[in-house]
Amino acid sequence: MALVTRMSRLFTADLHAVLDRLEEPDVLLKQAIREMEDDIALREQRIRWLDHKREEAIRHCAQIDDEIAEIAAQLDVCFESDAEQLVRTLLKRRLESEQLAKRLRSRADANAEALAAEHVQLEEHRQSFDAMRQKAELLLDEANRSTGSRVPMTHHVAVTDADVEVALLQEKLRRSRP
Repeated sequence: MALVTRMSRLFTADLHAVLDRLEEPDVLLKQAIREMEDDIALREQRIRWLDHKREEAIRHCAQIDDEIAEIAAQLDVCFESDAEQLVRTLLKRRLESEQLAKRLRSRADANAEALAAEHVQLEEHRQSFDAMRQKAELLLDEANRSTGSRVPMTHHVAVTDADVEVALLQEKLRRSRP
């Protein structure tokens, strides 16, 4: 029985070693990075779509506001002419337009909130992506050095907006001194 168990363990270990060699961790790591890049691209596309929808709602609201102003001028004329039936019709149009404008403004506000949330999530994804890419490049570079092969990697360094602001302030301070 012990011999069978040992043979089973040996076979399992050999099978795992073969699978580890087949998987090629560097290829899997590069694929994970590509998937993260695709996710970031999809988030950027969603941001563009939300921004477009928000701007579209704002433009439509402006058109409705112009229509409401035009209706107000028409109402003045109808009241002066004692055309009560036309007044009723114009009041109905104005109320419908005001309700539509209210819904559009609400939609534009909701899109603006969603847009802000997407921007925050995109920035978080970009930061984690940059950190992951740096770690991956270090690991792949280390693996290439240990195997003796030298595959050129593009070196990307994660620089946050805060890092840029600090560097800008330091540069301004350095240049302002005589």
